[in-house]
Order: sequence, then structure tokens, then C-alpha cells
Amino acid sequence: MPPPLQTHRLLISHRRLPTPARRRFTAVSSVQSAPATTLAPGPATSSILSIRESLLSGERTAADITSEYLSRLRRTEPSVRSFIHVADAAAEREAEELDRRIASGKKDAVGPLAGVLVGVKDNLCTTNMPSTGGSRILDGYRPAYDATAVRRLREAGAIVVGKTNLDEFGMGSTTEGSAFQVTTNPWDDSRVPGGSSGGSASAVSARQCVVSLGSDTGGSVRQPASFCGVVGLKPTYGRVSRFGLMAYASSLDVVGCFGSSVFDTATILSVVAGHDKMDSTSSSQDVPDYASELVSLDLLESKPLNGLRVGIIQETLGEGVDTGVVSSIKDAASHLERLGSVVEEVSLPSFSLGLPAYYILASSEASSNLSRYDGIRYGSQVSADDLNEIYGESRANGLGHEVQYSQLSIYYDHAPLVKMRILMGTYALSAGYYDAYYKRAQQVRTLVKESFKGALERYDILISPAAPSAAYKIGEKINDPLAMYAGDIMTVNVNLAGLPALVVPCGFVEGGAVGLPVGLQMIGSPFSEGNLLRVGHIFEQTVQNFSFVPPLLAER
Repeated sequence: MPPPLQTHRLLISHRRLPTPARRRFTAVSSVQSAPATTLAPGPATSSILSIRESLLSGERTAADITSEYLSRLRRTEPSVRSFIHVADAAAEREAEELDRRIASGKKDAVGPLAGVLVGVKDNLCTTNMPSTGGSRILDGYRPAYDATAVRRLREAGAIVVGKTNLDEFGMGSTTEGSAFQVTTNPWDDSRVPGGSSGGSASAVSARQCVVSLGSDTGGSVRQPASFCGVVGLKPTYGRVSRFGLMAYASSLDVVGCFGSSVFDTATILSVVAGHDKMDSTSSSQDVPDYASELVSLDLLESKPLNGLRVGIIQETLGEGVDTGVVSSIKDAASHLERLGSVVEEVSLPSFSLGLPAYYILASSEASSNLSRYDGIRYGSQVSADDLNEIYGESRANGLGHEVQYSQLSIYYDHAPLVKMRILMGTYALSAGYYDAYYKRAQQVRTLVKESFKGALERYDILISPAAPSAAYKIGEKINDPLAMYAGDIMTVNVNLAGLPALVVPCGFVEGGAVGLPVGLQMIGSPFSEGNLLRVGHIFEQTVQNFSFVPPLLAER
């Protein structure tokens, strides 16, 4: 794959795409995925439902539940480092207040997320906690308002336990790009959790919180979900308000969610989705109760997905994708067939063009959005003699920061990660280059949309890996940005097309103590989250021989 600023040669020669080809899927797998045999298998259960039932029945108190999660967080956080800020005292106070309301007989006032501890990615604004975006330039910043998604969670009774770590301003795929700390993967603490929402994914995987919010600009919810063995949902663009989300690329950014089960993820989406007058791009379409549409295992028919048309994207199983990942995805496709689906391979010829187009568009929008961090409007200000020096020194001092990961004695200078994208975007938008880069990237975006639209007219869902590999070692790709960019090839096209996508754990590959999880990405038509969640819920309940509980918890 050529670097983003060289892709105009490839785009110039591209005129018309052929109709996507399709052929019957054949389940042939020469490589077996590695099961986590040391953990007892079983269908994922809803933590949210369990908490609500135990509170209303009087079996447990909110204070007990909060204490349990905070205790686990304190035990695991030194090795995982999911959180930049933990609001443990506030969480305990909110739990005690909830117990008082329940004890006084005000059970009708208990919201659907009462007693549920939620982690919030630190690029979503919160009134009573720092909101840094993972950058030193916003160190200590406390917004005067909650992001709409956060406000809706609080109104539903959720307890925000803290702010989770991320790559600076969401620019990265490993969470090594945080200016504060390096988050590790609960399945193997020598590996990355993915990014940029790696803190939110690892927090749910390590059961430090029940669910969490993330953001997805090019795969930042789905890739960490795959690496950490949790469920991750990227909604349709406009399904969830972006008000209060620190902008990276405004036409691509989406607020997403993580859970340890599809049911929990569906419950969170029902709460945070919906039109918001503070975000003109938010959709006014009605929001269904997604969780109520999910069918439990004991009520499923023998072929619960009978007639479902599934297209497995051919370009996602070829060169550059680990054989163990391919094996896991093919096994998952075979499982969907056993559930009654018709699975066929489908070719999307525009698929490989999405990655370079994405990085031109995202970098261009970032160069505009991040201009506000100048020490005057936002960000820590450095003293200087004139305005231009204030701008330059404040940005130089605040963007990027050296972090030591002591376990491997690795030092990271993160300054190039953000500054490189700002410079790339400024270059792509500059006079004389706009048509060659930005305009052509927008044309490719249209081709990608049309390609997906054609495929989804013939299939109910499309499936692919969420990433070309399982979690890799910390430090392995930090100094090779092109290799890191290439890891986003499975996910960026979905953002370009504005489509919803769900990632559910589907298997394991060799690595770590008990194997490393692999996620299956399901892609649907706009606003078809309900169908994706239904299919994901059935898949999750019927998959055999896997339990996606990391050894970090099994050992304790």
C-alpha cells in the first residue's frame, strides 16, 4: 500500500468499478484457531440485566456492586492501566444515593442503567472529571458540560467510574499514543489493547467496569474490541450525537460502545442514541429498544438465522491477513451457515482504495479541527513575546509527549503521531494539491459507498475480520506508521460509508497464556443496528468451546 500522499497515481487511473462478484462460500480451513481450553465455555450473560434484577430484588446493594468493581479495578489497574482518571469516591457516593432511593420505595425512579459502572473515553467531555483527549495540551481541563452520550447515561442511572486512556486525540491504533501512559491488553500484558479506544476496551475486558463508551473514526471501537475479546459497536453516522466529543475528523467520528455481551451493548445503544438539537448531523429516526428485540438461547429455533443472506468480503481474507485470523473468520462463517444463513463470498473492488482515501480525508479534517488547540482558545499556554510564538510554542509543548513503558524499557516520543497527521492534512488541502489529494479522496469515498450499497442490496449483512491480526507486542509498530495504518484496512471503509458495524469475539489464535482473541466484524445497511445486534446475539449464544474471560481474571 503506497503512503497516503502518493495515492493520487492510483486514484487517477481508477474510473468505474465492476459489479461486485459473488461466489458460494466454501468452508475450507487448513489452520485451526487456538481455543482457550483453560476457561469454562458458555454463552455470554448480561451484566446489566443481572445488576438490575439483583438491585430490585434486594439481593444486592448498589454499594456492594460498586465496591466489587472498584476492588477489581484497583487490583488490575497497575498492570492494565485502562484509566487516566478514576472517580472512585464519586462512584461510591452515587451508589449510596441509589441505595437510599431503592430503600425508600422509589423503585419506579430507578433507571435502566441503575448501578451500572461505565467507563468513558477521555475524548468525551464530563463536567466533574478531567477531559484531556489523551493530550498534555489539555492536561487538567474540566469542561462545563457533559457530552450528550454521557448525559444520557447519567440520566439512565449509570455511574461514571472514570475516564479511559486513548491515543492522543484518537489518532492511533494501539493506545501507545497516549501522552499519559501505555495501556496493556488483559489477555497478555506485553501486547497492545488496540486503539484508539484501547482503554475502554481493556477496562471492559478486565471487568473494571460493566460497559464503556468509545469513539470510532476509522475502527477505534472495533479493532480494540477484537484485540481484547469484547463486543464493540460502531453505530451508523448520526445515530448517536457527537456533541461533547472532541473532534478528530467530523465527517467520520462516531460515538460507540463496548460490553462483555451483545445484550449489554444493545442496552447502552438504546440509551445514548437519538436526535440531539446540539448536533445537526444527528438523525431524527426513532430509536428502538434494541435489547428487547433479542431472543434468549432457550427460545431459539434450530435454525434461528434461516434465510439470512451473508456476504463474506473476499478482499479481507487474502494477502496480509494472518492465517489464524482467516481460519477463525471462516469457522465463524461456517457457524452462521449451521444456524441457517446462506453465506457467499462477495468481492468489493473498491475495498483496497479506502485506506489511502481515509487517511487523506481524516488528516485533512484533523488539521482543521486541531487548530483550536493553540494556547489561546484551548490548551495550556506557553509564555512568548508575540502571538505566533505563543501558537507555535504551545502546540510544540502540548502535542505529543515522551512516555516510558518501564516493563520493556521502551520510550515513546509521540509528538510525530499527531503533528504528522496535521502536516499531512494541511498539505492535502493546500493550493495546488487540493484536487490531487482531497478531491480525489472524496471521489473514492463515493465509490466505496456505492460498492457497499450494491453489496448490501443483495446481502443482509457483510462479514470480515475486524483486524488483519490479533494483538501484537507493545512497541512492535510504534516506529512504523505505515504498518500501523495498514492495520486499519478492515475498518476504515465502514466509516467512509457511514455504516453500522458490530464486532463479536469469534475465536482465538496462538499467543499469550491461553490464546489471543479474534473478532468477527458484521456490517449492515444504515440504521440496521437492530439486525446486527440480533445476529450477533444469536452467534454469541450459540458459539461453542470459547469463553472470552482473560487470564488476568482467571488467575485472581
